[in-house]
Amino acid sequence: MKEQEATPERFAVTGRNRLRRRHDRGHYDHEAVYAVLDAGFMCHVAYVIDGQPYCTPTIHWREDDWLYWHGSSASRMLRNLKGGTPVCLTVSHLDGLVLARSGFNHSANYRSAICFGTARIIDDPDEKAKALLGVVDRFYPGRAVELRRTHAQESKATMVIGMRIEEASAKVRAAGVGDDEEDYGHPVWAGVIPVQTVIGTAEPCPRLLPGMGKTAGLAGYRAGRRLDEALLEAQELYESETETAEPVS
Repeated sequence: MKEQEATPERFAVTGRNRLRRRHDRGHYDHEAVYAVLDAGFMCHVAYVIDGQPYCTPTIHWREDDWLYWHGSSASRMLRNLKGGTPVCLTVSHLDGLVLARSGFNHSANYRSAICFGTARIIDDPDEKAKALLGVVDRFYPGRAVELRRTHAQESKATMVIGMRIEEASAKVRAAGVGDDEEDYGHPVWAGVIPVQTVIGTAEPCPRLLPGMGKTAGLAGYRAGRRLDEALLEAQELYESETETAEPVS
């Protein structure tokens, strides 16, 4: 695929995010990229400090075309981002093991997204406070208002990073075995073994106050359900509540 300019619905296709192989698996539209990001709880952030590459796993959340993550104020990665640093953020989901009749044709079904941008510390107190509430409500809609207020020292000890997605692409494989024609007669089992991350039975804190049950915002996290489906539902509910909320005067 040739390089293309961005549109309101698609990210630009550039030398950074353009797929080099299997162009048929690539997607550059916002909807496809956001679906992968929102279905994940954790991401990996790659950056360089003094010529040394690092890749850090962390929890992420999205607000429109912005990605956020946080960590301790003592973090080497976060201290390095104070002046704005180019980063590459990735999210991936393993959906199936693909066993073929040759080692070369073994593969996996997956969804992945790669995002590029310049990460900066969120220093504005109001913006930071909003982001720290967002990291709760993005996963558990309506929960932030139920929690005790964040202490000043807790806020000081937590650093929030924001990155506007400048370029991004998604890559998806959702297919069966792709053997060479001459190999289909080879006597060995072949097929796809599906893989899912499934929510287990909740384990209540032994020190819960009497009568404390799970609120409506947690209803999607029920035992036996796929985690990615629950996360997508939570994001949709969060966005819906954010859009309909009356502005604070």
